[in-house]
Amino acid sequence: MSDARRINRRRGFSLIELLIVIAIILIIITMAVPQYNKVQMYTRETAAIKAVQTVRDMQVQYQSQYGRFAKTLIELGPSPGGGVSSPASAGLIATDLASGVKGGFNFAVTGDGNNYAVTATPITYGTSGSRSFYMDQNMVMKEHYGPEPATNSDKELGQGQK
Repeated sequence: MSDARRINRRRGFSLIELLIVIAIILIIITMAVPQYNKVQMYTRETAAIKAVQTVRDMQVQYQSQYGRFAKTLIELGPSPGGGVSSPASAGLIATDLASGVKGGFNFAVTGDGNNYAVTATPITYGTSGSRSFYMDQNMVMKEHYGPEPATNSDKELGQGQK
């Protein structure tokens, strides 16, 4: 066989073809990663909303058991060492939520026993979330777009961005 025939029979990709394929893959990745990050942030925000709703539900249960609202997340959380439930540790929420940090958000409960407010703020604004959330004993969820914590004066959840 001649050398020309052996060259034509050679199989595989040229360097140019491989570089084109790599360039196409990189273009696809640069378009997909921001979308993936947005989906992840939305998922964390949805989980934060559900956690605030859980705290709200457990505040209602705590109030019916102990005659007042819990003043902190620790009061809603499990007792250290798995002891008996009490007003200091009712065992109504999981340890991770009672610690105040869950799923990229910081959670806090404040109150005086007659009233309470629960807040969820992103640990890293723009990465963990782009919104913070607030709910009190009136049970209306408020949201705030921006790094500041949501308050009662913010708009209701789902009412669009200001």
